[in-house]
Amino acid sequence: MHSLYLLLRASPAALLLILCLQLGTNKAQEEVEDTRKLIMLNFQVPLTAKAGEEVTATLDVETQLRECVVIASYLKSDILIDGGFNYKYTSCLCDYYPKKFFWDFQTNNKSMVITATVDIIRQLGICPQDQAVIPIAANRFFSSRRLTVV
Repeated sequence: MHSLYLLLRASPAALLLILCLQLGTNKAQEEVEDTRKLIMLNFQVPLTAKAGEEVTATLDVETQLRECVVIASYLKSDILIDGGFNYKYTSCLCDYYPKKFFWDFQTNNKSMVITATVDIIRQLGICPQDQAVIPIAANRFFSSRRLTVV
């Protein structure tokens, strides 16, 4: 009861200040909770393969942005690999519409480290009505896996 009495005795300016501080704190908390991830990757490659065996690598790409982005997805390796490994996919990536990419390639006689790379690029005619955004920073994302050839 005593605290209620003190609150009623406070000046209108003090009450207004408390209200503004409370509203400002709530707004800051909403901004922290509204952080969205630009790109999320899930890259899958078998752990082992036989020499000369055909292997499939899959890459799931998602965004939490409200806007779409144009992406180019490709694989890199620490050793030279021919065939489908060298395909580059360009696509429009939007929230709630994840993309899945597949690469089939034949292994060499050596173990390798494979890196799936996703670049956010500027290219017209990929997203509907060319409504894609380009981030100011962080336009390359990657995930690496080791494939052991036995």
